[in-house]
Amino acid sequence: VSGGRELRMMDVFVVCVCADGNECTKASAQSCGECIQAGEKCGWCTDEDFLKQGEQKSTRCDEIEALITKGCSKASIEDPRGTVTVNKNQALTDRTKDGVKLKPDQITQIQPQKLTLDLRSGEAQTFNLTFKRAEDYPIDLYYLMDLSYSMKDDLENVKNLGTDLMFEMQKITSDFRIGFGSFVEKTVMPYISTTPAKLLNPCTSDQNCTSPFSYKNVLSLTADGSQFNNLVSKQQISGNLDSPEGGFDAIMQVTVCANQIGWRNVTRLLVFSTDAGFHFAGDGKLGGIVLPNDGKCHLQENMYTMSHYYDYPSIAHLVQKLSENNIQTIFAVTEEFQPVYQELKNLIPKSAVGTLSSDSGNVIKLIIDAYNSLSSEIILENSRLPEGVSISYISHCKNGVSEKGENGRKCSNISIGDQVTFEVAVTAKGCPSNGKSETIKIKPLGFTEEVEIVLNFICECECHEDGIPNSPACHFGNGTLECGACRCNEGRIGRVCECSKDEVRTEDLDANCRMDNGTDICSNNGDCVCGTCECKKRDNPEERYSGKFCECDNFNCDRSNNKLCGGHGRCECRKCICDANYTGSACDCSLDTSTCLASNKQICNGRGICECGVCKCTDSKFQGPTCEICPTCPGVCTEHKDCVQCRAFGTGDKKDTCEKECSYFNLIIKKKKEELPQPNDHNDGDCCLLQLLRLLFLNALNKSVSMSQQIIKLTLVWTYLNFINENKGVKDRKCPSGPDIIPIVAGVVAGIVLIGLALLIIWKLLMIIHDRREFAKFEKEKMNAKWDAGENPIYKSAVTTVVNPKYEGK
Repeated sequence: VSGGRELRMMDVFVVCVCADGNECTKASAQSCGECIQAGEKCGWCTDEDFLKQGEQKSTRCDEIEALITKGCSKASIEDPRGTVTVNKNQALTDRTKDGVKLKPDQITQIQPQKLTLDLRSGEAQTFNLTFKRAEDYPIDLYYLMDLSYSMKDDLENVKNLGTDLMFEMQKITSDFRIGFGSFVEKTVMPYISTTPAKLLNPCTSDQNCTSPFSYKNVLSLTADGSQFNNLVSKQQISGNLDSPEGGFDAIMQVTVCANQIGWRNVTRLLVFSTDAGFHFAGDGKLGGIVLPNDGKCHLQENMYTMSHYYDYPSIAHLVQKLSENNIQTIFAVTEEFQPVYQELKNLIPKSAVGTLSSDSGNVIKLIIDAYNSLSSEIILENSRLPEGVSISYISHCKNGVSEKGENGRKCSNISIGDQVTFEVAVTAKGCPSNGKSETIKIKPLGFTEEVEIVLNFICECECHEDGIPNSPACHFGNGTLECGACRCNEGRIGRVCECSKDEVRTEDLDANCRMDNGTDICSNNGDCVCGTCECKKRDNPEERYSGKFCECDNFNCDRSNNKLCGGHGRCECRKCICDANYTGSACDCSLDTSTCLASNKQICNGRGICECGVCKCTDSKFQGPTCEICPTCPGVCTEHKDCVQCRAFGTGDKKDTCEKECSYFNLIIKKKKEELPQPNDHNDGDCCLLQLLRLLFLNALNKSVSMSQQIIKLTLVWTYLNFINENKGVKDRKCPSGPDIIPIVAGVVAGIVLIGLALLIIWKLLMIIHDRREFAKFEKEKMNAKWDAGENPIYKSAVTTVVNPKYEGK
């Protein structure tokens, strides 16, 4: 932003709000090309007989599964897919190969180098980029120094920087070059004094300073460190009026004047040394300079000549130029301005900040540390993307660390020889640039190598090439038969181009769109086009009108449980077509009888019929989901008691008709008491056994039969009951015994007594606590009481004492 006082850079978050529904049908595509651009899942049915009466041409476009469900064969569906082609894939190299030193342009640090992507709308194409830091990679370093008066002592230390820095950098690379430049300020008021004397010597009379200047290229990049020392030692300090300096003008010229500076396609470092702040875009207005910086080189005889004409560059402008020229910036500043440049560093990718000592004595260590920090971080940057194209990154760094989003662009702590991989996904929406190819580039910031990616957009289907112009299928050649549908010539309309826009008379054709000579055109659910109904589309793409007169739909069928056709069928022309095992107008009647099976595996316990998966009991005595509950039934024991008595003991009401009425079961005699069911045995006959035990005990008393005989006969009864249960399928085999009154009454009385005692104890405890609190309160008030004796001021004694003054006590 040029001309502004402040620049704020922020992350931009793109929020995609995806609407529910089918993007393919929502697109209302009229051709195969439009259809495949609607979304990744969309396909186009080329079958000429696919459309039904009343369906629009756009019905051919839908999701693949939906088209197959509608009857389109897979062979008739156009669904082109994108591809990734690698065009250049040189292997990664080291700095040296077989002992031969490679030139910078022979070094490969990123792979592959060129790709071609065929992009289908909505479909991401993914590929991997691999980066490996090469050993002994060349470095160009340009030292840009503030030569205002406050940097006088710093200049003395920088004079020997060339050879010393060259010596240290030899440990990192054998191919190192260094250059030097200086800056002060724009040569206009109010930045400098423009009086003739101050233009010659801006310092005080006792100081010998050089004339002020904006930027000067003292030494282009060279491998001769001694030459650096010689030229820098000849430099003189200058001066200006205000505190901020014109360093941004100098950075811009160093960046864009590649030929004059001598930049190579290697690692480029710019060291910016100052002890003051900076001017930026908009500050030039103070000197009457309003033209934005043009970002071009204006060096003449190594001097910037347009500082009085162009404003300072903005931060965003600098970021752009530094990135384009692969320059990494190191800000060597004093501690006072370290926070300011730290904020600037956050806005400029691949930059570092170091704290400069008061006399720049630590500048070499600062440069080495900053270089190591910058070179150990890899940040991918892509060029401007065409409209509708997006790109995403996933980084796979050292030690298995992976990141997504903005962090997916970078990897840190990368040493020489380390290899990292980035997974890149490119997605296009629609068909940008009218189908023309586009080229984008991806490169690691601070490196000259880049990956070139050619983007080809799939805008048409393959069947588009096989279109038949003036096809007879399109009403005597009034259109092109393309992908199973007619693309009408100019002036023709209709599904098969059967009508002319100029000659058609709507009132004559509307009659063909009325069902049974009615008054509604297309049943009020469509439009009459050339005498043919084209049904309207609904907001929900899953809901459709169909039929010759749009009289059918797939959403007005009966519902069950708030679901169309009960969720067990499909709606066709307002009638439910049920799935297997379901019937009914709303497909809510299940033909599955498994839910009607009773515990005895009989349907509805043999006492009802199963309808729609639910039992309807035919015997009024029985109820429940499987007709197994009988509240009024006497129970197994009661029902068969008479037959048990007559068969086992020859007694009971049926003893005379026992053979006739009670011969439907067999008895098995158990002669040992141990064979009887034990108390811990869970058997359906136990409760019946107890009931009959009481019965037989009374019978024994009456007939004086010994208990041992009754136990044997009791065994017969128990065996019989099990037989009955197994063969008659009785569900409720338990025969509950009568309640025992004594324990119940005793329990109730005991409970009342205990509750009463508990209440009395609680009341007593509460009273004791209350009394203690009151007594403690009384004692406290007694201790705090203060008793004071005093006389009544209105009290007068009745006794008057008179003293004789002459009385001497004699």
